[in-house]
Amino acid sequence: MGFLSSAEAAVQRGMATAMTPPPPPDITRWCTENIKFDERSPFPGWFDIARFPFLREIHEVLSPEHPSREVTLRGSAQWGKTVSVLIPTLGAWHEYGPLDSLVVHPTTSAATEWVRTKWMPLRRTAPSLIASFGRGGGDHTDTLHNQETLSRNGSLKVVSAGSPDDLAGTTRRLVLMDDVSKFEITKKGDPEGLAESRAEGFEEAKIVRISTPQIAGTCRITRAYKRSDQRLYHVPCPHCGNRAPLTWENFLRNLDPERLGAACFSCDVCGALIDHSHKRAMVAAGNWVRHNPGGDHPGFHLWRAYVPQRDWASIAVSYARVMGWTGPQARIETAAGPGEKDEDEEATEQTFFNDIAGLPFEQASKGPDWEKLRDRVENAEPETILPLARVPASGVLLTAGVDFQGDRIEVSIVAFGRNLRRWVVEHRVIPHYIGDEEGRAALNALLRTTWRTTLGLELTLDMMAVDEGTFTADVLDWAKAHPFTRVITVKGASTANGPVLAPQTARKENGRIVKRQKRRWLVNVSQLKADFYGWLAKEDPEGRGYVSFAQGLGDEYYRQITSEVRVLKRAPSGVMVSKWDLVESTRRNECLDAMNYAEAAARKKGWAAMTEEQWAALEQERGAAPAEAQGDLFDASIPAPYVPLSEQAMPEAPPTSPAVKNAAAPTSSKDAFARLMRR
Repeated sequence: MGFLSSAEAAVQRGMATAMTPPPPPDITRWCTENIKFDERSPFPGWFDIARFPFLREIHEVLSPEHPSREVTLRGSAQWGKTVSVLIPTLGAWHEYGPLDSLVVHPTTSAATEWVRTKWMPLRRTAPSLIASFGRGGGDHTDTLHNQETLSRNGSLKVVSAGSPDDLAGTTRRLVLMDDVSKFEITKKGDPEGLAESRAEGFEEAKIVRISTPQIAGTCRITRAYKRSDQRLYHVPCPHCGNRAPLTWENFLRNLDPERLGAACFSCDVCGALIDHSHKRAMVAAGNWVRHNPGGDHPGFHLWRAYVPQRDWASIAVSYARVMGWTGPQARIETAAGPGEKDEDEEATEQTFFNDIAGLPFEQASKGPDWEKLRDRVENAEPETILPLARVPASGVLLTAGVDFQGDRIEVSIVAFGRNLRRWVVEHRVIPHYIGDEEGRAALNALLRTTWRTTLGLELTLDMMAVDEGTFTADVLDWAKAHPFTRVITVKGASTANGPVLAPQTARKENGRIVKRQKRRWLVNVSQLKADFYGWLAKEDPEGRGYVSFAQGLGDEYYRQITSEVRVLKRAPSGVMVSKWDLVESTRRNECLDAMNYAEAAARKKGWAAMTEEQWAALEQERGAAPAEAQGDLFDASIPAPYVPLSEQAMPEAPPTSPAVKNAAAPTSSKDAFARLMRR
């Protein structure tokens, strides 16, 4: 005999099931259930929060149930912010309920790379993402940068900060800005502000900023962190139990250049040393502490000393390389995990402080006093003097930087050696316009000219970099007659956060590169100027980055290379931006520009990336005397017509060149020249 269940009870059970809220979103749980590292990872296998205990509280405030509207995460590079923070936040929110989310990257190429190499591989393997979005490639129709959920109740949009149109007209409850410090202001406004405005329609929205810092004074992530509650991760001293954060200042105070492998911290209370063997237990027992309780949102700072992927000795070795320390200690093996590789992250001090220490870099803002710099050269000890137009007998790259004006061509000849050292060999002024036959012939002759080392060996230019920013058509017309392995054209990049040297490219609308130039390059002149002024302040002739000068360059040369100052200004959006301006309106800067272009040529030849073995081979080739003794009869001869800089008359405004008036240059070049003449 059968019994029928109560229809009322069945309805009530169904209603109860429908009305039961989903379990509270737990981003840490999401990681353990969805992230499995492959054999290339330092820690293959399923995600284990025990290795990353500092992530628990970060995950908590990123939850949709946490009341904070904003979250800031500032930290060093390469410790898994994307895999353990950004993507899990997206996954947990989409798993929790209907959602439209937005991820903003600095550039279109960065957005595309993130989708292809970070998001899509995890979307194909993480059960939660498969349930929300499918594996892609047939589950449903979506595009690379606009992906819809399978249930059609949500979407993910991935855009570039450099494309304001992509940010406009979209409303999102979850907005994540990755590498926010690299966002650049566009003509249509501040992309950070535009991204924030996308969430204005939701009371319970979440705005997340994740980034390594950049330059102090203009760093977006640091600005956000300063108005946050500034949480630092405190760990207990293994000797006395005192709790304190691991700081870069403490690490540097205990760093011994002769014992980099023993890099450690020390306790501020008991004074005991804390070595790397204590790290795992200390971090496991740590907790986040607010250092600015009055901050308006949660903000976290985390750097490489805490993460399990690298040991403290690797930080010490990276810093030693930045500072130019030599010897076997600077080359010791570190405990990098499987699959990791030592990138050229120690190439500059800024890269070290940003990517390893997780701190904003205090960039040089001006050069030294030009008279003191001149006197340092002219009053040097006789045995240290470099004669004008002579190259040091060492392993060097010899390059030329060329700046064009309407009535002259300015050329700096510079030798670049190991340890980021350089020697200014000479500066020439050719009294012709680049569109004139005389000007072109002079540059052609310069490419054939040889310079002798102090031991008499003859060297030709390894590469010449010429400015195409003003007289573009004439410059490109001349340059194409020479192989791009010897002559490249450069122009200043519009960004101050990009790479020092990058090829000019043509792209499709989706950001994919159609053509990558081999001759034409973009130069981050803002970065080059700041680095150069930092190196000008170096006082140790054997130190990393020291700049040497030949005698007899003249006062005007030193006035020009120190002619600019970096000024911080507040944009209408409220963002701090920097700009390089002339110290005085009467000062000129052609020598500084030519120096930047010469460095660009040296970098193109590998100056900042050459190995010790390559430098040793170059030293053997160019640091020796020639096979046969050479006389000095023609040492002073110069095949290209020029006027020494020290003999130039310095008019307030250079006269217009008749050659330019008659040259068949395009209207744009003539307009640019007219603007220069009015300056």
